[in-house]
Amino acid sequence: MADFRLPPNSRIRKGKHFAARAGAENTRRFAVYRYDPDSGENPRMDTYDVDLDGCGPMVLDALITIKNEIDPTLTFRRSCREGICGSCAMNIGGENLLACTWAIEDVKGDVKIYPLPHMPVVKDLVPDLSNFYAQYASIKPWLQVTSPPPSDHERLQSKEDQEKIDEPAACILCACCSTACPSYWWNSDRFLGPAALLAAYRWLVDSRDEATDERLDDLDDSFKLYRCHTIMNCTQTCPKGLNPAQAIAATKKMLAARNNG
Repeated sequence: MADFRLPPNSRIRKGKHFAARAGAENTRRFAVYRYDPDSGENPRMDTYDVDLDGCGPMVLDALITIKNEIDPTLTFRRSCREGICGSCAMNIGGENLLACTWAIEDVKGDVKIYPLPHMPVVKDLVPDLSNFYAQYASIKPWLQVTSPPPSDHERLQSKEDQEKIDEPAACILCACCSTACPSYWWNSDRFLGPAALLAAYRWLVDSRDEATDERLDDLDDSFKLYRCHTIMNCTQTCPKGLNPAQAIAATKKMLAARNNG
């Protein structure tokens, strides 16, 4: 009989509780996943009562307050704080979100925070994105041309052609979409995932690129592309409002048209 329980050494246990400072009246409880692989201990959920009168409105503001004023051992990634870099992607209240753009008031009940799901954890809220970035690199995310460049100007394209790449080029590689995809959970060693496939589509529809056939050949694989079953989690969770599922479907159509043409 199949055993669907977590291995004993990965089961999350109850952690420490950090009460709010005396006199705090406007508090909110944050339950945060904690894991240090070097300690040999199981993951745990620490809880922090944060005085919201002393911190900003976003979940990232609360995490910074926890680290700066309550528990300096807490580890997480953050950078721009403007929803541009994707560094602070994490699972908040059961959804993959950017902590810097998600308001504390938009989370019901205790604010439960985990690292992005189904990824190896480096420490606490920091996932190991090595495979994710390697897959992005594998689609060769740069302009590929064989013709010589114009002598007197840049490689130009029409406004209409430029608009085709606007949306896919807006991806910030936060990994929210790929880590929300069940197909990626089970096949991340071979399925490229929504983020890498969205990036691949961006170059397939770039009118200046001259490697369309080579790019399609590389994607014509039962796992790389066709493990996508259009579940749509990727589109639902994208913090930039992009549509990776649509881009993947368009890529499949391009392959079908070429192979059957």
